[in-house]
Amino acid sequence: MTTVLRALCVYAVLLILFRIAGKRTLAQITTFDLVLTLIISEAIQQALVDNDNSLTSAFILVITLVSLDIGLSFLTNRSPRLDRLLEGLPVVVLERGTPVPEHMQREGVTRNEILEAARESHGLERIEQVKYAVVEPNGQITIVPARPS
Repeated sequence: MTTVLRALCVYAVLLILFRIAGKRTLAQITTFDLVLTLIISEAIQQALVDNDNSLTSAFILVITLVSLDIGLSFLTNRSPRLDRLLEGLPVVVLERGTPVPEHMQREGVTRNEILEAARESHGLERIEQVKYAVVEPNGQITIVPARPS
């Protein structure tokens, strides 16, 4: 039973931590992020298993974590409020070609990232060619191009 409780606690802490870190943190993984993830996983591994390195304990941990993930997925599909809490909402960071600085700062998005997304998705070259830029709950930037005049 302590293995299950440990798994639940670790899952909850990591979920909260990554939710606080923001959407963009997970959308654009850098070398630093990968190294940090590996270090976190090693540190958490010790908290999960304590002194029990048995195969049974490992299976219980995996089953608990996967069940928790499936359960939360089921609940967020049924509850828009819980989905908003855990996943967040899309955020407009550029509106009618004009950046929304407070949204950009809160979401950790730069003008260059918006332009990069505009080039990748629509081949746009200037910020004025973008009608809307939206940071989606998964951290990706969606571009809605302005109609040509």
